Amino acid sequence: MPLSRIVMRLARNPGTEFAGGDDHRGYALTAPLTPDGMLDEAEFSKVREKCSVRRFAPDEDPTDGRLNRRGTRWFFDYDDSDSADDEPVHRLGEHRFAVGEYVTVTDEDGRPLTYKVVEVQPA
Repeated sequence: MPLSRIVMRLARNPGTEFAGGDDHRGYALTAPLTPDGMLDEAEFSKVREKCSVRRFAPDEDPTDGRLNRRGTRWFFDYDDSDSADDEPVHRLGEHRFAVGEYVTVTDEDGRPLTYKVVEVQPA
């Protein structure tokens, strides 16, 4: 199964400073997907080292990390030796990665923020 490049941009998040969303803030993820757009857990175990994430925002340098999994919990990991920097992704294994779908990521401040999938292409 080939890898896919998934781009998610910050969606509207009422009650935060991102109430209107922000197209310049988000994540680019490289991961294997099943034909119906779900994370392919079996393939992930084979290509784990190729599964990456890049967090981008206009007010900070891009941060590169890895898609990781511990048990049933998926997260973005930016430093293998420090679990404090992990960003949990709410029910990531149950999300369908298709344009227009939404994903919730808990940011470094512990806030759950919603992102919209805007691109899914072969990597």
